[in-house]
Amino acid sequence: MGALLALSASLMWGAADFLGGALSRRMPALAVYGLSQVVGLAALIVFATATGAWDADPAFWPWAIGAGVLGIVSMVTFYAALAIGPMGIISPLVALSVLIPVGYGLLRGEQPAGIAMVGILVAVVGVLLASGPELSGGQSPRALVLAGTSALAFGVIVIFMAEGSKYSATMTVTGMRITAVTCLMCAAVWARSVGNPTSRDILPLVAIGIFDAAANVAFGMATALGMLATVSVLAALYPVVTAVLAAIVLRERLKPVQYIGVTGAIIGVVMISAGA
Repeated sequence: MGALLALSASLMWGAADFLGGALSRRMPALAVYGLSQVVGLAALIVFATATGAWDADPAFWPWAIGAGVLGIVSMVTFYAALAIGPMGIISPLVALSVLIPVGYGLLRGEQPAGIAMVGILVAVVGVLLASGPELSGGQSPRALVLAGTSALAFGVIVIFMAEGSKYSATMTVTGMRITAVTCLMCAAVWARSVGNPTSRDILPLVAIGIFDAAANVAFGMATALGMLATVSVLAALYPVVTAVLAAIVLRERLKPVQYIGVTGAIIGVVMISAGA
C-alpha cells in the first residue's frame, strides 16, 4: 500500500509540476506557487475537518513549519528554472533530491530487500541519465543553479514530512500549507503584488493546488506504511510524468539516452515494488 501511495504521489506531483512550469511562462513563479498554495490549503482544511485530523498530536508542527518554509524555496526556484529551461532537463535534475532522503533512511537503519536496493540504484541512475545528456550542451547556468537549490531544499522537505507524518500526515501537510501561505501573503503585501491571473489561468491554478496537496498527503501516508529509502524513490518518479507531458503537449524532444533513463527508472520502480 505504501508503494502504491508513493507512486500516486509521483503522478500528481508530475502533473502539478507540468502545469506549474507552463503557467510560470506567462506568470511570475512566486504568484503561481502562492495562488496554488491558497487553493491547496482550502482543500486541506476541508479534508482535515472531515477526517477529524485537527485532534492530532501537535508535535508535528516543528516539522510542518520547517517544511513549509523550505517548500517556498524549493518550488519557487523550481518553477523559475522550468520557466527558463527545458522541462525534460530541469525536472529530472531536481529529482536527484531523492538521494537525500534515501541516504537518511539508510543511515537510520532501514534495510530494504536486495532487489529493492538494486531497484533504488537503477531508478536513481535512470533519473540521472534522463537529465544528463544536455548538461554540457549550453544550458543556462542560472537554470541549473535554480534547479540545484530546489533539489537540496526538496530533499530536506521529504525528511521533515516523513518525521511529521509519524504524528499525522494530513496535519503535517496542512501545517506546511498554513506556513507557506502565511509567508507568501506577507511577501505579497510587501511587494504589493500577487500576480495578475487571467480567466484561463484559474483552472490550472486550482489543479496545481489540489494535485500538490493530495500528492503530499499520499506521500506522508506512504512514509508511515513503508521505508523512507524506498517510498521516496517511488515518489521521485514524478519527472517522468512531467517529461512525458512536456513531450506530448509542448513537443519538447528528448534525446535517445533520456528515453533509456526513463526506461531504467521504470525498471527500478518495478524492482523496488517487488522487494517492498
